Amino acid sequence: MLKLEHQTLNDRAYGALKQELISGGFSPGQTLVIRKLAETFGISTTPIREALQRLVAERLLEMQNNRSVIVPLLSAPAFEELTHIRIAVEGLAGEMAATRMSESGLVEIQATLAGMQRAIEAGDARGYLALNEAFHFAIYQHAGAPILLNMIRDLWGRVGPYLKLLMQADRYIPQSNDAHRRIVAALEQRDGPAVRVSLEQDIAVAAAVLSENLRMTA
Repeated sequence: MLKLEHQTLNDRAYGALKQELISGGFSPGQTLVIRKLAETFGISTTPIREALQRLVAERLLEMQNNRSVIVPLLSAPAFEELTHIRIAVEGLAGEMAATRMSESGLVEIQATLAGMQRAIEAGDARGYLALNEAFHFAIYQHAGAPILLNMIRDLWGRVGPYLKLLMQADRYIPQSNDAHRRIVAALEQRDGPAVRVSLEQDIAVAAAVLSENLRMTA
């Protein structure tokens, strides 16, 4: 986690904590300790406390009866609902991006795909997940739809803590880049519907692996 400068307060703390949720920096069920987070980010406890309260209000975090704040544990039905919503909105963003993406944006995504493959071959799970996030959001940003992008960020804030579990699934790792290659091929052809279908498949395959994990830990 990067230190925050002292002049940054509530909004920066909120943004940093939300990014940790999106990136899988926190684990499902983890208790978030205000003083420890303040030390990590190099700021006082007040903006951290207010940022946590804001995230609780958005239901990205959960407050317990003892006033402690935790990363929510998703039930299998809740995870299934989130998956259906992600398929709809992320597929739409991908389809929109296909005809709006610049050549330089496409080159960046191609390079990210190559980096993900190197991370898989090196067994670098953390590196792969960071690049996976960069890959997806690079596509969504090219949709030119800021409201849609914010919706996607909120959805990733809910599922992000679970994504690291993907790289613990032996059956997922070998196929983890298959849909990404199809997505890039469709982007190269500016084929919006094909981008959408491949994104939907990518999300569905990952969700199936995670759903199995949720059932085993329930």
